[in-house]
Amino acid sequence: MLGQLSKPKSLCILRLSAIGDVCHAVAMVQQIQKQYPEIDITWVIGKVEHMLLKDLPGVEFVIFDKSNGLQGFKDLRATMKGRKFDVLLHMQVALRASIASLCISAKVRVGFDKSRAKEGQWLFTNRQIAPQNEPHVLDGFMGFAKAIGVATSTPSWLMPFGESERNWEKENIPQDKFYVVISAAASKAERNWHPQGYAQVADYLIEQGYQVVLCGGPTELERNLAAAIENNANSKLLNLVGETNLKQLLAVLESAKLVIAPDTGPAHMAVTVNTPVIGLYAHSNPKRTGPYPYQNHAVSVYEKCISEQQGKPSNELPWGMRAKGELMSHITFDMVKAKITEIL
Repeated sequence: MLGQLSKPKSLCILRLSAIGDVCHAVAMVQQIQKQYPEIDITWVIGKVEHMLLKDLPGVEFVIFDKSNGLQGFKDLRATMKGRKFDVLLHMQVALRASIASLCISAKVRVGFDKSRAKEGQWLFTNRQIAPQNEPHVLDGFMGFAKAIGVATSTPSWLMPFGESERNWEKENIPQDKFYVVISAAASKAERNWHPQGYAQVADYLIEQGYQVVLCGGPTELERNLAAAIENNANSKLLNLVGETNLKQLLAVLESAKLVIAPDTGPAHMAVTVNTPVIGLYAHSNPKRTGPYPYQNHAVSVYEKCISEQQGKPSNELPWGMRAKGELMSHITFDMVKAKITEIL
């Protein structure tokens, strides 16, 4: 609690990236709005992430474009000149974000607790959220809502998309069968499962009567992985990689019966539209970064990998420690098939 500021009138949120994290942050924002419906909220956000969240009710967005280098900071300072907020929620520990926070004037500047305020974030804040024991990233974010007096409850989402995106989904995906989405690519190639495994899963799903839709962004990595999955599959897949914007992707995920993905943004987007997710994990602990309500659906070899690398189980290691190396091949088709059978 922040004493007399437990009900701020103006709030600035600083969370620039990434897609999964801003999805977590939406749940926090909407819980704040539920308790404080009159609050003015400004959110400083990254350019790509804004494409997903623009039109979020009751939120003014200020885009910080990190690709502009020093000019990005100058633009942010110019936009924020003369404005003062009751509270800044500084929700990103990267030094770039902390430098950006200097462009924002606020009486109270809330950051992570000392153990999580990495890269010197604590130097840029004057209050901290309460420490938490082994929290999921989303629970960590909810700590910021609690810090301004919000009584948090089970996360829920109202995402900013609607009829036009749902019409796009109906026009571009045959409606005669239920479908499963495979969003195969993470931001780092080492977190991707191999195309042979995805192809086996796709063939199995099609044998069960589903159609399979490949989704993802327009990068060369994502297009190449999708092409490799198609080449290894014995069945016809619908490849929409690079064909959707982020709001259209939300509609595609909403209508899917299931999403299969590694540690990547679309897995968390699917959570916001209540679609079950099978997350594939080797490098990070799904208890910390997995699709929030579907952590028990994860196919995870993280515990095995981190124990082998560190010589002790994860509960005896710093929370969130990542395993390193080429590890996703430890996930087998049978592991994924078992989860599919359990859910579908």
